Amino acid sequence: MPTVSVGRDRLFAALGRVYTQDEFEALCFDFGIELDDVTTEKAIIRKEKHLEEDVEADGDDEVIYKIEVAANRYDLLCLEGLARSLRIFTGSEATPIFKIASISRGSMLQMHVRPQTSQIRPYVVCAVLRGVTFDEVRYNSFIDLQDKLHQNICRKRTLVAIGTHDLDTLQGPFSYEALSPHEINFIPLKQEQKFRADALMDFYRSDMKLKKFLHIIENSPVYPVIYDSNRTVLSLPPIINGAHSAITLKTRNVFIECTATDLTKANIVLNTMVAMFSEYCENKFEVEPVEVVSYDGSTAIYPDLSCYKMEVSLSDIVGPIGISLDEMQVISLLNKMQLQAELCSSNGEPCISVYVPPTRSDVLHARDLAEDVAIAYGYNNVPKSKPKSMTIGGRQPLNRFSDKIRAEVARAGYMEVLTFVLTSHEENFDMLNRTDDGNKAVIIANPRTSEFEVVRSSLMSCLLKTLKHNIDHPRPIKIFEVGDVVSLDTSRDVGASNNRRLAALYCNSNSGFEEIMGLVDRIVKIVSAPHINFGQTYYVPSSEPEFFTKRQCKIVMSDGKQVGYFGIVHAEVLRKFGIPDPCTFVEIDIEALL
Repeated sequence: MPTVSVGRDRLFAALGRVYTQDEFEALCFDFGIELDDVTTEKAIIRKEKHLEEDVEADGDDEVIYKIEVAANRYDLLCLEGLARSLRIFTGSEATPIFKIASISRGSMLQMHVRPQTSQIRPYVVCAVLRGVTFDEVRYNSFIDLQDKLHQNICRKRTLVAIGTHDLDTLQGPFSYEALSPHEINFIPLKQEQKFRADALMDFYRSDMKLKKFLHIIENSPVYPVIYDSNRTVLSLPPIINGAHSAITLKTRNVFIECTATDLTKANIVLNTMVAMFSEYCENKFEVEPVEVVSYDGSTAIYPDLSCYKMEVSLSDIVGPIGISLDEMQVISLLNKMQLQAELCSSNGEPCISVYVPPTRSDVLHARDLAEDVAIAYGYNNVPKSKPKSMTIGGRQPLNRFSDKIRAEVARAGYMEVLTFVLTSHEENFDMLNRTDDGNKAVIIANPRTSEFEVVRSSLMSCLLKTLKHNIDHPRPIKIFEVGDVVSLDTSRDVGASNNRRLAALYCNSNSGFEEIMGLVDRIVKIVSAPHINFGQTYYVPSSEPEFFTKRQCKIVMSDGKQVGYFGIVHAEVLRKFGIPDPCTFVEIDIEALL
């Protein structure tokens, strides 16, 4: 969950009253958020720099509240949205109505989109905040909200990147283009010299903050860039803004642009930015629109601050909560959560029309309304009741059977091990003398390390690797594992299936072939399901590359179905794993025995 850090005194000033810590914790609980920590700016700096308590730290002693909010409540990621929501919840303020400034189409600022942008970040949405009054606190909150959105809904700028500019330093109309890196030259934010875009990438490789975003565009043949009519660079999204249009405390008119690969999320981000900070505009909660002209001639005006309407029956709201409320009570509770509601009728059934504001992008379904009503009503006020149907939880048959197999193998003197499901491609195939035909193993697309490249298709490499790391233990070494392997399976909707296996490994100065054969005989004997029939002979010669020739067998049932295999591990396989002594290995599909 995201955590928002706000100054306690500033928050209480915005709320219009002072709370004790217990009172504020209770208010947070009632609203569905949590006061996670109480600290100071000095304590935060001391912790970040790993300073001792007796070492003086920078910063002041202002009390900081760290408040944990829901991940989909983007309107709570800054002091302005948090304080406004709490004021509305406590009834000290009505839900604001956001307005689009009434200006003619001809006098509206325009953003022209060039066709090359479709190669990298095809969407852009814009808005203007006029007559904004910044002070240091508001400015810091404005910047901090951008960072919070970048980390949250923007997915570290991969989906959306926000650019904010001092409009008075620019000249419209604007153009959103995608150019070759060597064609882009500008002075980036907080720098004094011009950089070519490709050189800027190299420059920021050592920057702790910006280097995390370079991969988004650095391998593209074109970089996105926004110009004004004088060819002044506003930004190189999603990396950095230009220094020319940097916002300061003296900025009065703010131009906001969001470039994106996801238009829906771009609209949510833009609406959040303007809704939170339009309260500082000369005309409160009024936003100036910008016309975006696409390369195909189509136009769109942003932002869209209209409310969308939901009609929900009363039973769909109060039913999941388990409380009895009439329509007017539900409407009152919805209003506390910034959801304007009114009574309507649908086929004679009580129904409520709900107008969802642009700040509540998390409301998508009737269940979201039920959740807000439950929060406003108070979870502690919902009466306790017994479930209408009683069920008793039980273990899956496969898990019960697996535990019985574990107990039997442990009684035979084997020690259980637990290994990772992910392994390297080399260990899963090459080190076992197996070849990968592309139809067996599930490959990990972006593995963290070379040790986690595939999902194991056998338990053999895992047990051999465990033996390698415990090779100094006294002989004999007898280990086993009951775990899942994964294989490609086109009959499944996910393209792969799990399979529960038993694997055991015996290592000594001699191969111990007879030891493993005795374990197999014991397992065959104890499996007593009516549909399981091994017959008199259940060993059939096999030719697996990981075993010695004529020192291996398949385990088959009377109908010829193979359920496992075992054999003396090939010397070449042991050499690759660094194991000096002979070993015998068995692997059985225990799902086939269930």
